[in-house]
Order: sequence, then structure tokens, then C-alpha cells
Amino acid sequence: MSSIASRLPAVWKRFLSSTTTIVTKPIPSKSHHHKPLPDSVFPKGYALTGVHCGVKKKPELLDLAVILSTSPRPTSAAACFTRNAFKAAPVVVSQEVLQCTGGRARALVVNSGCANAVTGKQGLEDAWAMARETDKLLSDPKSSSETLVMSTGVIGQTLPIAKILAGIRAQAVGEKRTLGSTFDAWERAARAFMTTDTFPKLRARTFKINDKEYRLAGMDKGAGMIHPDMGPPAPPSGQLHATLLGCIFTDAAVSPRSLQSALTYAVDRSFNSISVDGDMSTNDTVVVLANGAATATEEAEIDEERDPGAHETFKQELTAFATDLAKLVVRDGEGATKFVTVSVNGAATYADAHRVASRISTSALVKTALFGEDANWGRVLAATGSISLSTPLDPTRVNVSFIPADGSAPLPLLVNGEPEKVDEVRAKEIISQEDLEIKVELGIGSESAKYWTCDLSYEYVRINGDYRT
Repeated sequence: MSSIASRLPAVWKRFLSSTTTIVTKPIPSKSHHHKPLPDSVFPKGYALTGVHCGVKKKPELLDLAVILSTSPRPTSAAACFTRNAFKAAPVVVSQEVLQCTGGRARALVVNSGCANAVTGKQGLEDAWAMARETDKLLSDPKSSSETLVMSTGVIGQTLPIAKILAGIRAQAVGEKRTLGSTFDAWERAARAFMTTDTFPKLRARTFKINDKEYRLAGMDKGAGMIHPDMGPPAPPSGQLHATLLGCIFTDAAVSPRSLQSALTYAVDRSFNSISVDGDMSTNDTVVVLANGAATATEEAEIDEERDPGAHETFKQELTAFATDLAKLVVRDGEGATKFVTVSVNGAATYADAHRVASRISTSALVKTALFGEDANWGRVLAATGSISLSTPLDPTRVNVSFIPADGSAPLPLLVNGEPEKVDEVRAKEIISQEDLEIKVELGIGSESAKYWTCDLSYEYVRINGDYRT
């Protein structure tokens, strides 16, 4: 246990007496979520790196990632973007690239340390400059850009674009070129995504379609301002969305339209089902590239109309993989000490279940109770009942339970609308665990949804009170 009063933002100190002490528990280490992976598990036909170009002040911090497809086959690309009316410049540019190429792209360039959001015409010019400079690294570059762009960091500041362009050019030729395909190269790229993240979020796996083996690899970043709601390019809705970047790569050959269809489905059940703090920003982007490097040149791309079975298998593999990546963001939530699964079952529609799970996951009262390890399940009910559903909720059919992660017996809290005589000691044991599940049964229909969230701690306040300093 330790005092953090001395580390609070200056504005707080005006309200604290000289004898005030804020006591908190240590944040658990999260480094064990990142481990080395064998080179053989990564998809074929990609070259990538992460370098320090000068966006971040400390030279040991990587801040620029470059990822290229080197496959001789056409590379399909799909993305889900924020629907925020204030789309960041890299979002606008990436959408235009995909529209111009019909869902084809061979490169991705990412900077961290500056979001290039709400930066006007200069921001758009800088994002296009990043794309065009990266195009020059491709073999046989086309007249229109084939590079997608991502940026993350502080909003409202322009990029040090000269430093970024110099960092990209260094990957063309010479001793500064570090592009590769080993685990080290993938890890460097993942580290270049990081802002307040405490570990690089990198995963890879193999899967089979019709007895043929393919590979998936992916990385993402995010620890705060996390409550995404992304979709394929669409007119702005006026909603705000989260600071989350993710990219997934496969050596399977998938048609552009079917890749977009699979990604939209996957994102809705993964990245759109996480919350750290319920706050949203301007740069959300999840990209997937499929370069066909594991497929013979003459072999047709997987397509949902031509081979619906193969596409369904790919879609489910992509969804499971995206879910794993999304969970890492929650586990690394700013100041988080808990990883909580919110399961809502028995809804009339998936949308109903998803909305209830989202409301519980974003409730400040629920999240602070989790941090304080107070089994205040009434807050879960209050959040559940605050949502208007397509079929009205009958409180006498609702059940709530705590599910421990260690496999021991669940603890019923509410059964058919009637409170149980809760064993408070047992409830404390469950909620004291780092991982737990809150399960809500609505008793209306057969649809279900999951959300992944974390607690809200003093450390979260400290991090975000001092974010720009």
C-alpha cells in the first residue's frame, strides 16, 4: 500500500490539506501478457519495423512503424473506422485510399506521440505525405497511393512531419534500413504503436481452411480513452469514438469485399465490445491486410459468394483473433487492477444484450466498486435497468451472478428478481480476484453478448490528470 497524494495533478493539491493521504493498492504487473513467439507462426510476405524518428522526446521510445506486403499477389485491405464527425486526418486519408483502390493496399505506416487530429489542412497534407513516402518503399509503386495511415497521441498538435518522412526514407536503402520478418521486427513495430501502454500487444497464430494452413498476426494499442464503436466507411453519425489502433495481417487470399464483411463482423464482437473508461476520441482504426502469400498464384481468393463455407471459417477465425487482441487493451487499461467479463444472456436481440453489457461496463459506480472490491451488485442492476430495450424488461425474470475465474462455484446474487442471502465473505473472495465475470440473465429471449471492462482507480486519475505534462 502506498500514498500517491504527492503525485496528483497540481489542481488536486489545492483541495488537499497537508495531512491528507490517499491510499491505494499497487497496480499488478502486466508484462507477462507479452512473450516471444517463433518466427514460423507469423504470416508470410510481410516486412516491417519500428524505429524512433523523433515524434517522442526520449530516443529509446519507438514512434514510427512501417509495414509492407511483399507478396506477388494483390493484397486485399479492409478497415473499420471511427464514425466521429471530427475524423482525424489519417482516418480520412485511409478511407480515400481504400475507396480509390477498391479495397487494395500494400502498406501501413503508423506514428505514435501525436494523433494528427483536429489539425486542419496541414494535418491532411501531412497524412498524405506519410502515405506517399511509404509508397516509395513498395516494389512497382502505382500512381495512386497503396498505403494506409494511422496516428495516435495528443489531439490538436501538428506532426513533426520532416522527422517522420526522414524515418520512412531511412527504410529504403542503407545501414539504417531495419525492415524484416522475424519476431524482433514484429515486436519493434508493435512497440512503435505504444503511448500509455505498458507492454506491446502482439499476437500470432495458425489456422486451417479446407486443410490448408494459413497464419494470422496482429498488434494493437490502447490503454485509455477506450470505448470503441467502429464500422466500415460511412457518413458521420455525430458520435465520438475511442483512441484505439489495431492491425491484423494474414497470408490467406481473401477478396476485398469478403475481407471487409468478415472484419465488420469481427470488430462488432471484439473491439466494439471493450471499455476502459467510456471516453471516446477521433482516431479509431482497425485494419486487416490479406496478401495471399500462402496461396498459389492461380488459386482464387476466398469469397463469401463463391465459397461461403471457407469464408465463414475465415470470419470466425478472424473474430476469435480480434477478440484476443481487444482483451489485451482492457488488461492494459490505465490504472486497471481488474479484468472483468460482463456477460448478458436471454435478450430479445443481440443489440439489446450488447447495449446492456456496454452500460454495465461503463458505469462509474460499478467500476469504482470493482476497484474497492465492494460486491455492490445493486449498481449492476441499476445500470441494467437504465437501458430501453426492444422488448421491455420484466424485473421478476432477471438473474445476476458473480462467476469466479478459478472455476469454483458461481455466486448467485439475484434470482428471478429476488435478492439472495449473499455470503459477503465469498463475494469478497471473488471480487478480490484479478479476473472475474459478472453474469446477467434477462429472461426475455435467446440472444447474448459479452463486454470486457476493467475497474477505475486512483492511478487512472493520476495518469490522465498529467497526460500532456
